[in-house]
Amino acid sequence: MNGRTDKRAHPGGGTRRRRAIAGAAGALFVALLIALLLPVTGIVLVQYDAVAQAVAQQETNPRADYWRTVRGGMEGYTAVRGQETNVLIQSSGQDWRTTRSGPVLTYGGWFLAAVVLGIALFYAIRGRIRLEQGRSGQRILRWTVGERLMHWYTAVLFILLAITGLSLLLGRELLIPLIGRPAFAAYAEVAKTIHNILGPLFILGILMEIVYWMKFNLFRREDWEWFKQGGGILGRSHPSAGKFNGGEKVWFWVIFVVGLTVSVSGLILDFPNFGQTRETMQLANVIHAIGAIIFTAFALGHIYIGTIGTEGALEGMTTGYVDVNWAKQHHDAWYEEKTRRAGKEAIGEPGAAPTVRGPQPTT
Repeated sequence: MNGRTDKRAHPGGGTRRRRAIAGAAGALFVALLIALLLPVTGIVLVQYDAVAQAVAQQETNPRADYWRTVRGGMEGYTAVRGQETNVLIQSSGQDWRTTRSGPVLTYGGWFLAAVVLGIALFYAIRGRIRLEQGRSGQRILRWTVGERLMHWYTAVLFILLAITGLSLLLGRELLIPLIGRPAFAAYAEVAKTIHNILGPLFILGILMEIVYWMKFNLFRREDWEWFKQGGGILGRSHPSAGKFNGGEKVWFWVIFVVGLTVSVSGLILDFPNFGQTRETMQLANVIHAIGAIIFTAFALGHIYIGTIGTEGALEGMTTGYVDVNWAKQHHDAWYEEKTRRAGKEAIGEPGAAPTVRGPQPTT
């Protein structure tokens, strides 16, 4: 062979080389094309997202979206100075109104109606608890003048507060159908004023009763026996009791717990200038209403037992004295202790109120 290359020895070699070069060039072109088109895909995606958002906005109610945003508690700007003045809509207000006008009003109203009906049925079945031995013609001091003044001061204020408060709570359902909206609006304004003024005065009465009668209302072993025997109300037996029986002690602790709860929540509502938020006042209003309903229910039972339910009980709070047989029947331990310490002078209270003989009132 001479030194020259024999092209015939490598048939097709040039063709394969050209194909390889062309393939590499094609691949490079595709890569460059993809690189150039990638930014375009971002533009397409952004446009697609914008279209999707526009469609979503068209599917929702713009007013509902605005209300939802406002109720979210977003604050705005206002030139008015004051607490929460930059809040356009206080969302919890709707929740408070729904709770107060819903379960509190509905269940609370029916609960009080059931209590009144239950007391009426009980009186119709059980009747008045009479003095088994009749009246003895002798009386013994049960309540001092100070105790009676304290009791009636608190009782009168409670009755006024219960009437005005419950009429404001239940008035839309009960009074408007009877007297109409204009008359109820006028009455509600007067009732609210009376309620707000008398509330703090009522708290003073509660505190005096708690301080003065606390030592007599600590539960003891005989109180559990009193409950087991139905307190002489459900059954015919008359369990032993001291100055305050088990039922009266329950009423005292209702005054302590529920009464103070109603008092504190009432002060929060009565004096909004202490810096409490509207949400705090709404919670206080619901607690105040529930507490007042419970307080009123127990008070109805207390009033029933102390008036028409038990012979001779009311005169103790009007005159201060009760018949000796009443004391022996309902508060024998107190009667024995009082006569043991004071002797016969405890009966009739010589010099203060003479022994009463003969026919006695049947209060």
